[in-house]
Amino acid sequence: MLFGLDGVEVGLIIVFLCLFGGILSGFPVAFAIGGAGVISFGIIAALDSSGILIHQAIDTSSAAYRDLVNAGIKSDTISIFRYPDLPREAISVFPQGWETALDRNISFIVNRMNERVLAGQSIETLLAVLMFVLMGITLERSKIANDLLTTMARVFGPLPGGLAVSVVVVGAFLAASTGIVGATVVTMGLLSLPTMLRNGYSPELSTGVIAASGTLGQIIPPSIVIVLLGTLAGDLYSTAQESRAVTAGCSDALTYLGEPAVVSVGTLFQAAMLPGIMLALLYALYAFGYAMFNPSKAPAVELGATSDEPISKGEGFTWFVGLPVALIAGVMLLGQVNIVGSQDISVSGFSDAGQTASLRTNVSDDCKASMIELHGQEKWDAAVAEQKAIDAAGGVAQAERLTDEQMADLQEQKIADAAPIGTGIATIIILLGLTLIFGRGVSPSADPKPLIVGAIGLLLLTLVDMVLIKPTTSSGVSVVLMLIPLVIALYGCKHAAMRCAKNELIRVVFPPLVLIVAVLGSILGGITNPTPAAALGAGGAVMLAAYRKLQDQGKSGKIILWATGAVVLMLLVGMNFDLRINNADVSFESWVGFFVAYGAFLFAAFGLVYAAWVLFAGGVLSPIVRETAKVTSMVFTILIGSQLLNLVVISFGGEHYIQQFLKSFDNEFTVFLIVMLVLFILGFVLDFLEIIYIVIPIVGPVIYGGTFDPKWVTIMIAVNLQTSFLTPPFGFALFYLRGVAPASVTTGHIYRGIIPFVLIQVVGLAILWFFPSIVTIVPALIPN
Repeated sequence: MLFGLDGVEVGLIIVFLCLFGGILSGFPVAFAIGGAGVISFGIIAALDSSGILIHQAIDTSSAAYRDLVNAGIKSDTISIFRYPDLPREAISVFPQGWETALDRNISFIVNRMNERVLAGQSIETLLAVLMFVLMGITLERSKIANDLLTTMARVFGPLPGGLAVSVVVVGAFLAASTGIVGATVVTMGLLSLPTMLRNGYSPELSTGVIAASGTLGQIIPPSIVIVLLGTLAGDLYSTAQESRAVTAGCSDALTYLGEPAVVSVGTLFQAAMLPGIMLALLYALYAFGYAMFNPSKAPAVELGATSDEPISKGEGFTWFVGLPVALIAGVMLLGQVNIVGSQDISVSGFSDAGQTASLRTNVSDDCKASMIELHGQEKWDAAVAEQKAIDAAGGVAQAERLTDEQMADLQEQKIADAAPIGTGIATIIILLGLTLIFGRGVSPSADPKPLIVGAIGLLLLTLVDMVLIKPTTSSGVSVVLMLIPLVIALYGCKHAAMRCAKNELIRVVFPPLVLIVAVLGSILGGITNPTPAAALGAGGAVMLAAYRKLQDQGKSGKIILWATGAVVLMLLVGMNFDLRINNADVSFESWVGFFVAYGAFLFAAFGLVYAAWVLFAGGVLSPIVRETAKVTSMVFTILIGSQLLNLVVISFGGEHYIQQFLKSFDNEFTVFLIVMLVLFILGFVLDFLEIIYIVIPIVGPVIYGGTFDPKWVTIMIAVNLQTSFLTPPFGFALFYLRGVAPASVTTGHIYRGIIPFVLIQVVGLAILWFFPSIVTIVPALIPN
């Protein structure tokens, strides 16, 4: 034994030293990881061949080992950590020789590259990384952060610590729209840091709040960290639960758990919403509290008046709080009494299949005991009673084809139960109504007549939908009936939008807000998965950046606006018309709807190409594409290199050794706490990508193989990884900020300033630890 250490322990130390040395060498990290794997394997193979590395394994032929197995203890739970007194035998760390291990590593790395990089199930999800990076870099180059920082500083500046709070607000906003930590930190460091220092803000508070707020993009969706973690978590959780079910004596995880062992990136986005908002609030509360106790180091600042029309507090409350809340609450209340609701009268041609029991009860005795231990005796007894009732009724009822009379009866029942106002019309009324309300609020002294006309149009639209449009009315007739009221409403909304466009806050916040709602709304609402939503975000970011470029050049952006309208029209037609023109019988309305949607698609595509040309001609598109290619290439190269390093750790038994150590603890919370502490410490020296692709695959089978909710586990890891951007000496956010900070700001200022925010991260982790419902409540409320 070398230095009194087990051979596997020495191998793990060699791997870590090679990895750490490769990172410190200044060589590109993506290649340093793969190089560390090759070098460490060579060193371990040389030491193993010389007989220096010896692994003290449990002697499975000993009587003591056989006694444990005969006592009913499963062999995979027997380890030197749980039973240190068992007889040992000295074996090589490469029992079959390093040549065999090398051959297996080469074949495995080819298979893993094919599965996880080229053609595996997760490749479609990983494509979202490319799209989100393109979206983020495009928005960053469109100077949206400049406008947001300036506007938010004017809004929050008069408050104590207002400039620091404005940085947090902008950081959260950019996190939801760009998610690129480096770009966010650099931009806010260039724009906000000089302003904060010039107005007497403490260098420590200024640098700390900028660095911390810039990292919110790692947890607030759409987050690249969650996309990368989600692709791993799904596989790890499924595999770990299948192994857990087999160990429990059951045939599969579905039988043992009573539900599929799956977790998706979209669900993780839902789970990350509240934790991200919570961290932003904690940052803002700290900045405000710091200003209250140290007013001289975070003073209130007036940054000049805007050209917006001044309004009283009463008018502001009425038009921006009271009426919007009343409108939304009123529609929701009408939904509760079925005045607003679904008007769908489609009927399935088959009857509903019968419900199965809540748990499978036809299982072995070992599986039954394990399921009772997991679910409780009461739930098991309920499942047994359900199964007896099903058996008494002749088994689970199968779906059967309905007769024409049965389908007609069901459709008549649906027509009778349909709400007078459809949810689609109600949504349009809310959006147009909010536009009219805000248009009045930003300019109370302007002529109200156009807005009154628009309000009358909305009332007529409501009456038409209630009185003239029935659930059986065709889409074409519905459009004709609603056309005049809609035109009247749009007339008023046009004037309201023109007034809103003159308001600085709305003009700056509204465009990226629409993009955020479109991307996150489609994911969180379960409309689509992250990859198409990321593509939508990337296209929207290109069009938004092109519109901004045209405005800077003094040119008209009407083509971009009309292309955006074409996208909306295309979606509306697709949701309300049957566009399946390959059917045997296609109605005239369907043909009209198809050609309208197709024309809208062609114009939207033209608008996107035109936007790309505007950016290319302005010298913006080429740097965006180049930077996107660099970031994406780095991510995928790190993925490949980390797979190689991971296979090296597996080859000499390092992964099994670590997992056996973690499994030796009986308390799941203890195991997870150890993993979280290790991740926190590794965050001081490793980037989040290395941790995700090197560490998580090793510890994942253990932490995802217990009773914890996989969403909670993944979000806890994501928040912990966010801290790696802030912890000295290798926190990337600190390097980004150091590169743009003025000479008067020292590295000591940055390190001292970041300490409170690292502690806030720890507090945030503690809150999520003791209140896991913060993570799980949103996915539970949103159906998938």
